[in-house]
Amino acid sequence: MEIFTENATNAGFVAAIVAVFGIIFALWTQRWVLSQNAGNEKMQKIAAAVQRGAAAFLRREYRAVTIFVIISAAILFGLSLFEETGMSPWTTVAFLAGALASGTAGYAGMYIAVRANVRTAQAASESLNRGLRVAFASGTVMGTLVVSLALLGVGVLFIVITNQIEDPATAMSALAGFGFGGTSIAIFARVGGGIFTKAADVGADLVGKTEAGIPEDDPRNPATIADNVGDNVGDVAGMGSDLFESYASSIIAAMTLAVLTGGGVAAEKATAAQAFPLLVAAVGTLIALGCTFLVRTKEDASQEDLLWSLRKGVYGASGLIAVAVVVIASLLGLDAGVIVATISGLVGGVLIGYFTEYFTADTYLPTKSLSESAVGGPGIVIIRGLAVGMFSTLAPVVIVIAVTLVAVGASGLYGVAVAAVGMLSTLAITLATDAYGPVADNAGGIAEMAELGENVRNRTDALDSLGNTTAATGKGFAIGSAAMTALALIAAFVTTANGNVDTVNNTTFTDVVLDVRLVTGLFIGAVLPYIFSALTMLAVGRAAQQIVVEVRRQFKEIDGIMEGKNEPDYERCVAISTDSAIREMLLPGIIAVAVPVVIALLTLIGQDNAIRDYVGSETLVGVLLGSLTSAFMLAVMMANAGGAWDNAKKYIEAGHFGGKKSDAHKAAVVGDTVGDPFKDTSGPSLNILLKLLAIVSLVFAPLISNAVGNDDEVPQSVTQTVPGTIVEVANEAGDFTILLAALEQADLTETLNSDGSYTVFAPTDEAFNAFMEANDLEDQDALLALENLGDVLLYHVISGEVMAVDIEAGTVQTLSGETLEITVEDDVVMLNGVATVTTTDIEASNGVIHVIDTVLTQASE
Repeated sequence: MEIFTENATNAGFVAAIVAVFGIIFALWTQRWVLSQNAGNEKMQKIAAAVQRGAAAFLRREYRAVTIFVIISAAILFGLSLFEETGMSPWTTVAFLAGALASGTAGYAGMYIAVRANVRTAQAASESLNRGLRVAFASGTVMGTLVVSLALLGVGVLFIVITNQIEDPATAMSALAGFGFGGTSIAIFARVGGGIFTKAADVGADLVGKTEAGIPEDDPRNPATIADNVGDNVGDVAGMGSDLFESYASSIIAAMTLAVLTGGGVAAEKATAAQAFPLLVAAVGTLIALGCTFLVRTKEDASQEDLLWSLRKGVYGASGLIAVAVVVIASLLGLDAGVIVATISGLVGGVLIGYFTEYFTADTYLPTKSLSESAVGGPGIVIIRGLAVGMFSTLAPVVIVIAVTLVAVGASGLYGVAVAAVGMLSTLAITLATDAYGPVADNAGGIAEMAELGENVRNRTDALDSLGNTTAATGKGFAIGSAAMTALALIAAFVTTANGNVDTVNNTTFTDVVLDVRLVTGLFIGAVLPYIFSALTMLAVGRAAQQIVVEVRRQFKEIDGIMEGKNEPDYERCVAISTDSAIREMLLPGIIAVAVPVVIALLTLIGQDNAIRDYVGSETLVGVLLGSLTSAFMLAVMMANAGGAWDNAKKYIEAGHFGGKKSDAHKAAVVGDTVGDPFKDTSGPSLNILLKLLAIVSLVFAPLISNAVGNDDEVPQSVTQTVPGTIVEVANEAGDFTILLAALEQADLTETLNSDGSYTVFAPTDEAFNAFMEANDLEDQDALLALENLGDVLLYHVISGEVMAVDIEAGTVQTLSGETLEITVEDDVVMLNGVATVTTTDIEASNGVIHVIDTVLTQASE
């Protein structure tokens, strides 16, 4: 595998080739779906109305988002023109590519979904298995395109950017622009689509079901078409853009940490570590596509049978990818830790999906108990549903904690990133099961509106119920993977910024943790998801109110609607939902992008004034960590509570606890109404929020790194507290931590390798001369020429390990009081007779000295 270990860009070529194959497979599958029977004229007329509404909404949404993309691209390009920002013009290119790819994936998924719904309804009239196959095939188109376009973009840009930018950190930061572009589309697609679909859904339910007493998807309801349109623009286009960004960003985060100091990868393994996530993603795509053919069922299958028909594909893909991870890592020469970390993420994704299913499917106790509580009225349903959602956060949190601990323990911060890659490696089939849901839901609606036979309705109801579960499971998977991806991006951001959180003045753990900037950042990050959710919930409420008023107006003013003599004005409801969604989606999306950008700019502006005492890079770290923990749990709670309310209603409609039109059913409808914006708007949007904050921070990391790293002054707390040079202070006090803090403040130290094998000390001329004077060194050349090993070790007292050096005796006294003997045998430095490093590995030039860290480590021992 030298082809990859010597040049990681070869893995980019593999990814691009697999991506092209995936696109061809998606087009072939799409052609098969479109070749299926589209049903009778009435079915096609209903489907055409849904197609027109969905296309019209996306056109308007993408026009609005295009303005935001152009402005963002202009800002990125403008910043890249200033050398001091450390940003590259290639970030702008990657950003535009990510936005285009994400938008394309979302639109393509919606295009096939609104054409597969009517074909699924017709196929269900033939058999349950045919209905399942058509709906799942359309989901496969979506899943395959999302993965393929992400792989193609990352692979090609990686090849181009690394050939244009020599510095690996800058190159990876530029590549992160691809994820930023994808997230920019996702945030608006998710929020806008979610507002659209839930405004129509809630409005239709409140007036249609609750007031008029007509069934769901009844053609007499003016909001029915808008409701079906919303399923596609929210749960298909929005979800596709969401997971596109997770998938791309997880790969980018892993590739970034592979080449950065502190990422957890030894320098000699960096190239292989960069190739690894690309190869895992490419092979995972091929495996997932093959496993889509495992999804099929039998006639009269139960819900449990239908669930297992999808599980066969997902579990089969997971098992095969686990084997592939072992093979790929072994061939690349990566250690077992990388394998363990990646597989832990893969297993974690499967477990999160299972527990989401447990708390939302009506085959398990939580949702059944929630259905039973509807007998007590809507208040009890709301209370019980909230409790189910809150309790459901435990399992995903425990899983993410376990995966994180295993991944870090196995392979450091790089382990977290490859765990996210592992979790998303099955995305081609996992997203197919999720995108299947809206298609099945629409098929049921078309069957209802077209008045197909009871046998067909039973089959579409079964597919629809399965779709509710897969949609909930998909949301749980999306949220879990978003948390892991965000954690990997945060690690990449902090590492890219070279750890330059302005805490070098702090010498204790307490001082660092309680730094006011970090704490305030945590609060800002923690409150953002609540503000974001409030804005999206209010948006749904306002839009739904307009739909309610319109539906009531049509029932009152258009004669013959309830008798079926005249058709409602469907287009009016679609237009209201569209206008509301476009208008309401802007503020939440802008806030999500603006917060990290404003903090980054304040960090840059405040380096030479009082602002630095209140805002710094650790403020942004606090925002990222606060938003991660807050948004993750809030999103899980909302998504699972909403899914449980929805399926509890379905369970009652199946004939339990009084069935349709019973008091229990009316109470469950109220719960479902509250749960709709929970599970389809606010909850899913939160996982994009936490990823967007992280990916924007990573894109702007060079700016922050340059801002903090360009301060060459000794901290005021040091210079004002004690007189003399920092070296004299350290020698007199016997406390080298002060000296170390001062040098770190001036960006004079940097770890080269993640395992700490090398440490570089690059002092400024002023600091170097102060050292020479304090130690009575007459000639700088004597030190640089390494003629006296004692001088070299004396210079490195800043490690805090060496207390004193006796140059004549050739000994080192450590802080613990132990005296070690220094000798040189055949160019190998020995401490008490133990070989440490060859003298050829100790390099000196222009005041920069490299010393193997094991010398000082053994000295301290």
